[in-house]
Amino acid sequence: MRILVISDIHANLTALNAVLEDAGSVDAVWCLGDLVGYGPDPNEVIDRIANLPYTVCVLGNHDAAALGQIDLDSFNTEARETTVWNQENLTKESKLYLTSLRKKTVRHGFTLTHGSPRNSIWEYILDVESAADNLDYFVTPFCLIGHTHIPVIYHTKNGKSSLYAMNSDNPLSTKLTGRAILNPGSVGQPRDADPRACYAILDLLDKTWDLRRIAYDISSVQQRIIRSGLPIRNGERLFGGW
Repeated sequence: MRILVISDIHANLTALNAVLEDAGSVDAVWCLGDLVGYGPDPNEVIDRIANLPYTVCVLGNHDAAALGQIDLDSFNTEARETTVWNQENLTKESKLYLTSLRKKTVRHGFTLTHGSPRNSIWEYILDVESAADNLDYFVTPFCLIGHTHIPVIYHTKNGKSSLYAMNSDNPLSTKLTGRAILNPGSVGQPRDADPRACYAILDLLDKTWDLRRIAYDISSVQQRIIRSGLPIRNGERLFGGW
């Protein structure tokens, strides 16, 4: 069974479409949250995800904020302005879809959540220490997270945790053993200095995790951001991957 694992699309339909085309035929799509935020296409992204066959999606912090479930003072200026814009521009159907999303779910021995298994909405797992602290908060062998926009694997074997940084220049295939926390990076706003959309292919039969990158038309997204009246910085950061 071949699974497309994506996260942090952030209303970037162009990047999402590039990923879906590059991934090819898959048996299911697992989305780790933040469909909206920063980008100009929230309704289009939600509609695309909602209509993909065999898709599982969890709630991200920007999704929750768009529903009014998070205090806007928790965000920086651009994120706050974007959230207000989303609240005003999301359709009723889009809000209903976001409302249906759970914060955590389990599929085929994988726990799916956005931030961390300990705090699905806010916690960032950015180092080995925070990854190790979260091992007691999921019972499956593996946990899939997003939120940081940085592709990484935290792998534990024989009671020890170690960090495996993903190579952003080429696809990287990793055999899954022991227990691990895996992040596929961001589709719509990578933050590892590589502007290409990032995603992973999970093969449940072979237990492999393949990280992939694909370039897309960033300029067209920036133009839509400007036309939408969203903060210009939302588009500027796409070229630098920050």
